[in-house]
Amino acid sequence: MMLRSLVAVLSLSIVPLTGSSLFAQTSTQQASSSNQDQASIDQDMDLLRKDIRSQKKQMIAANMKLTDKESEQFWPVYDQYTAELVQINNKKYAAIKQFAQNYDTLTDAQAQDLMKQALEVDESVAQLRIKYIPIFQKVISGKKTALFFQLDRRLVMLIDLQLASVIPLVEP
Repeated sequence: MMLRSLVAVLSLSIVPLTGSSLFAQTSTQQASSSNQDQASIDQDMDLLRKDIRSQKKQMIAANMKLTDKESEQFWPVYDQYTAELVQINNKKYAAIKQFAQNYDTLTDAQAQDLMKQALEVDESVAQLRIKYIPIFQKVISGKKTALFFQLDRRLVMLIDLQLASVIPLVEP
């Protein structure tokens, strides 16, 4: 139920934001108008990301079934993990923004750089998860650690799927 809720929120929030605002800008816009639009898009994206993190935390809480003692120890680690994940994801959203800004004039070099940035983000996320396995296992069982990472990966995949559905493919 909560998973469907997140998908619905993402569908309603990301599609209009990313699809119409980022990639539908025309080259005839004036710089000042474009800068104001970009500031508004950045602000909207920040709010959306905060909302998604909040919903993600609620979904993890609903599915983890932690004892009071586990909760007391788990949530500070989760918040630390999320803060590090946000820093990595800042690079992902910067790359998406760069792609959107250069979509009509994207060069081969820019396309290759963006592809490299995306792969570096994926690698950084994987390294972060590996780093946090023993940290989470200190405060919750191995099975609950595995459950947490399953939930985390599924939720991130849902978000990525929504993003992929609205970000156009590179035109050769």
